[in-house]
Amino acid sequence: MDAKITMIYWKSEKFWLGKILEYPEIMSQGETIEELEENLKDAYKLMVMDDVPSNYQLKEISVSSVMN
Repeated sequence: MDAKITMIYWKSEKFWLGKILEYPEIMSQGETIEELEENLKDAYKLMVMDDVPSNYQLKEISVSSVMN
């Protein structure tokens, strides 16, 4: 499963801090931007794939924007 996510990041006094734009509840930090990026990727994978078995399947579905 490949997904594109957007990292928002900034420098604090000691660390680079960041969050994922599409999932603002996912935040992390790192000593370098590269470490921050890896930490955010790991946090994203844990949130999205938590408790999903390795033999999962994918299917694209449509959701109507009109509620009946």
